[in-house]
Amino acid sequence: MSLKRTTVYLEDEDLRALKNIASLKGISEAELIREGVRLAIAQNRTWDEPAGLPVFDSDDPSFAENSDSLLRDSGFGSWDERRP
Repeated sequence: MSLKRTTVYLEDEDLRALKNIASLKGISEAELIREGVRLAIAQNRTWDEPAGLPVFDSDDPSFAENSDSLLRDSGFGSWDERRP
């Protein structure tokens, strides 16, 4: 990971809270800020963007509805079978 320097201006109260949380978690303030940036990006991304996963098109409109039986038949098991 290649990190780039940036500047963030915070209110005094937010900076105190940031320092406190970072200390409690045992991480740097910078790591906590990076975590917050990643969360903000995830919350604000549009759904038409790929999530970094391969796209699969089965051409079967019932594929999602039948996913448990398809997984079970393929030997992977189903979601329901993995629940305790």
